[in-house]
Amino acid sequence: MRSSLKFLMALAIAFVVMLAFRALVMTVCTVDGKGLEPVFQKGDRVVVNRWSYGLRTGEKGSLFDYGRICRQEIKKGDFIAFEDSLGKVLICRCAALPGDTIAGKIVPGVVNCADQNYYWVESLGKNNATDSRQLGFIPEECIIGRACLILYNHNPEAAFWKGYMKDRLLLFP
Repeated sequence: MRSSLKFLMALAIAFVVMLAFRALVMTVCTVDGKGLEPVFQKGDRVVVNRWSYGLRTGEKGSLFDYGRICRQEIKKGDFIAFEDSLGKVLICRCAALPGDTIAGKIVPGVVNCADQNYYWVESLGKNNATDSRQLGFIPEECIIGRACLILYNHNPEAAFWKGYMKDRLLLFP
């Protein structure tokens, strides 16, 4: 009885440590579309570093105001993970920072990112990809962190033991 209680206690502690690690340090996201090919492919499991731009504190409608601990600047070209208005996590390339002006075929007219803490993100593929062309400007408080490592790729249509791509193991984007 005593050994099983120790085992359950160790299992509970390991579970709490894992949850804290995922909430505070890193999390894993799955690439669902083809908008970032060839860098990210459908089925890639991507590690997102939550500390890359500073740890988020507080959210809209929460008890605490939004802020970042150890805040660092987001750079153009970074692959960032962010939450859309529905709470779905997306990964896109940061194309414009606060203060930048965007003009071109993808945006009708000229758009200014001068509003503080808003970013323009783009996918690499231009065919029906979800990015700022559909979502608009991304507020900094929605940005989770930087996509820093591809753990592996598994084809979601394949069987569990099949469909892993050996050439997509532990890659840095």
